[in-house]
Amino acid sequence: MQLEVHIRLATEADIPALAELIDASVRGLQAEDYSQAQIDNALKTVFGVDSQLIADETYFVAEARRFRGDMIASPGEFAIAGCGGWSKRKKLYGGDAWTAARQEFLNPAVDAAKIRAFFISPVWARMGIGSSILDACESAAVVAGFRRFEMGATLTGVKLFRARGYVVRDELSLPIGGGQALPVVHMEKRLEI
Repeated sequence: MQLEVHIRLATEADIPALAELIDASVRGLQAEDYSQAQIDNALKTVFGVDSQLIADETYFVAEARRFRGDMIASPGEFAIAGCGGWSKRKKLYGGDAWTAARQEFLNPAVDAAKIRAFFISPVWARMGIGSSILDACESAAVVAGFRRFEMGATLTGVKLFRARGYVVRDELSLPIGGGQALPVVHMEKRLEI
């Protein structure tokens, strides 16, 4: 089976579909790493659409469809298979509901671009969608002058990012309400120049 993937910038019109995708992704792919209470509270606080990334034109949508030979295996239009972005702002994680936001701009000469808010539909998981989005993010950040990237990766995402050259810097625990905390992993990648 072949996969056709298109990466494009997210728009405000995508927000309802992205909210559904994020919920399905977190519930479907992170259940092995987080408890149901952590997932529920994280979806209310830290996981969600970050409209600032969309406004900054640094958030991408992957649209995909499958082929079997030369026949479309999933007829119809492309489906939103995943989303993710990068930021030129100091905020490391969190959607619109996350109140600990830092909106100051980064200096590409000394700061790392923030790789942010990656979510893949469970239907499209482990098909290279996350890697395609990450390539788009890193390329756009390099064009903006960044040579270093960092993220607060979910436990679920660590394998992907480690395979793509990111290294663990430390572990974080985000308070997400309801007496719950969400373990995330601070990861970094430096480009060889």
